Amino acid sequence: MATPHLKPAMQPSPLQILVGDPAMLSTTHLPSLQALAVQIQYNLQHQHHWTDLRVHTHSPATNELLPRPLLSGLPPQRLYVHPDEQIELLKDAERRRRASQKEGEDKGSLDVKADPEREWILPTRLSEKWTLRRLNDVFSGITLVPPAAETLSKEKDRLANPWRTTKRLVLATVDSDSTVVYYIVHDGVVKPRQN
Repeated sequence: MATPHLKPAMQPSPLQILVGDPAMLSTTHLPSLQALAVQIQYNLQHQHHWTDLRVHTHSPATNELLPRPLLSGLPPQRLYVHPDEQIELLKDAERRRRASQKEGEDKGSLDVKADPEREWILPTRLSEKWTLRRLNDVFSGITLVPPAAETLSKEKDRLANPWRTTKRLVLATVDSDSTVVYYIVHDGVVKPRQN
């Protein structure tokens, strides 16, 4: 006999299903850190249109356990352009614009575009205290560029960016209300960007 005064159970959200999926969690890190990595992965994929997102529990350089799970992925557009590369891209775009004007095509604007690059992502919570030592431990476990997935042969064939000379990662910080803020963090001092 059904009881009409009881409400039906609420269905879990797609994120709750993903975080609760045992196949998504490993036994190498605390479940809270693993769930945080999956939450950031979900946000990057569905809100920011990143592709080829992978969770890393071990260093690709040494195969040792990382201090916490990290992500890697490909953003829809380049996140950081080195200042010297920015100058070269502008010069190249100006040459292309002048050549198109000589051919009779009227292109009044510069078309400057840098191909996206794979990035490391460090999932964190706003309540965590980060020190230079903790960041150094993370940087020690990563490579200059995250390894590409085996299925992306086109990306394997692409030459490495000669302007990328220091390690960097995207610090993904989640607040208690699930707001995510992203910062680019470099390992060491880098030349400031020109606007």
